[in-house]
Amino acid sequence: MKYSRELANGFIIFLGIGVYFLILQFMGLSDQFILRIFNIVFVIYGVNRTLTQNHSDGIRGYNTNFLSAIITSMVGAVLSVAGLLAFIEFKGGKPYLEKLSESFIFGGGELTIHQYCIGLLFESVAASLMVSFCLMQYWKNKVEVINKVD
Repeated sequence: MKYSRELANGFIIFLGIGVYFLILQFMGLSDQFILRIFNIVFVIYGVNRTLTQNHSDGIRGYNTNFLSAIITSMVGAVLSVAGLLAFIEFKGGKPYLEKLSESFIFGGGELTIHQYCIGLLFESVAASLMVSFCLMQYWKNKVEVINKVD
């Protein structure tokens, strides 16, 4: 397993999500929950890219590829939450967070910036594991078909 691959693809996930949310912010659509769900596309792209590269290099082990997928998605998740933390601080801290958190799943309330980011980190960990598992099931079938043909 090449950890540089996971880091690079995790960084691609981070860049994709970051640019997407900045575009939403610029267009005034950052409060639309349904549009924020589409960030999963970037996670799927990055993880699938890692698995494709592993497959091209002949890395066939299920557990090895699953771990590679998880590392890729987790790098993207951690960097994205860290980027959000920096963005919230840049935009004014607590007042911006109160405006932002009203439209998130767990709603408003008296959350600190760090509690908010930890909650998002847990949410992103769960999404990362689901994406990794689903893509592994997809690739498992692809590898089995390819091996039967050979």
